[in-house]
Amino acid sequence: MERVMTDKDYMQLALQEARAAAAIGEIPIGAVLVVDGTVVARAHNMRETWNDATAHAEIIVIREACKRLGRWRLEGAALYVTVEPCPMCSGAIVNSRIEKVVYGCPDAKAGGAESIFNIISNPNLNHKAQVVSGVCEAECAKVMKDFFRCRRLENRQAKAGRTESSGEN
Repeated sequence: MERVMTDKDYMQLALQEARAAAAIGEIPIGAVLVVDGTVVARAHNMRETWNDATAHAEIIVIREACKRLGRWRLEGAALYVTVEPCPMCSGAIVNSRIEKVVYGCPDAKAGGAESIFNIISNPNLNHKAQVVSGVCEAECAKVMKDFFRCRRLENRQAKAGRTESSGEN
């Protein structure tokens, strides 16, 4: 008998995507879209690589799922994302009619689901989705913290290198 995947299982797939993003220098956010227990699409941030401000993991995964399913209404879909969706992604979630959004850690500076804005489950909009937060929260937050700690270290080293090289003139 096949084991039924849980929210934690799907979040682990999203975390794989987040780590893939970090490996190429992208902010490590991963997303997985599931319909009827089947992963329809997986993605991670690609803003830097594609030079596209809209290339968030959630937008990419929604686009891919729409292509694969041949429809823009993603009713019955669940979206798993490692970090709380921003307002842009939250709007796309509402517009694509996703039923459930599960995220790992909150985004206190740009959260569009709960932290700053309540877009996804706002009763004033034409569609609202169920929001589940805190799934694998510590692990999702650690991926982000580790990425930015490395980025700050690289920036300090680059700055120190520039200072040293400018002193040689």
